[in-house]
Amino acid sequence: MNMWWFITTLAITAFICNSPSYAYDNNPLQDICVAVNDSKAAVFVNGKICKDPKFATANDFFASGLNVSGIAAPGAGGAAKFVDVNNMPGLNTLGISTGRVDLEPQRIVPFHIHPRATELITVLEGIFYVGFLLPDPTNFFKSRLISKILYPGDMFVNPIGLIHFQYNVGNKKAVYLAAFNSQKPELIIIPNSIFASNPPIMDDVLAQGNSLRLYVIKNMILVILKVVCSALAEHQRLMKALE
Repeated sequence: MNMWWFITTLAITAFICNSPSYAYDNNPLQDICVAVNDSKAAVFVNGKICKDPKFATANDFFASGLNVSGIAAPGAGGAAKFVDVNNMPGLNTLGISTGRVDLEPQRIVPFHIHPRATELITVLEGIFYVGFLLPDPTNFFKSRLISKILYPGDMFVNPIGLIHFQYNVGNKKAVYLAAFNSQKPELIIIPNSIFASNPPIMDDVLAQGNSLRLYVIKNMILVILKVVCSALAEHQRLMKALE
């Protein structure tokens, strides 16, 4: 009996210690692991090479700029700026990142998912209509919408991997901060992934997969490709300006 009690206790402890409630990323085995572009470094963790801890500085754990909006996405009616391991190397292995999103009136962050993180948003300005789709366990053809109108100071959480959106329902610019329990949460925009894939998915597959007529699919692809191409051109222009 004592042996079974010991094994049960050990199993429960192992589950709690690895619970995703702490962070989706695995718990690190060292205090810090500052990401560095140095192929001669000895430790490689979470896709990044670690700087020798004795060379770590305060700047490795510092970032600024979330007081202003980020780079605008042409045609999207919004702008975004994120702080992750790429611009704050001290975040490496710590399982956290953040960002800021600005939206013009009646504009939306399209249906998207973060496959590696839960997202907690805090409204700073404006009014948002937000929500996520919860799968129906009794009918996989349906989902349940969990939604809310948010005002400055309100918070809302989007569970990891679930489709969600944010929509500015006000008549002025709206801003929110997003916190993620991953150093690299990833962003997959559902419409872009489906209709702007490379190589493209067959029109008939898109039509049947989305219960739409072929001419609707063709029009949707043209619109999305136009937006994507415009965004890429703007990004390249900004990169050249920064050189």
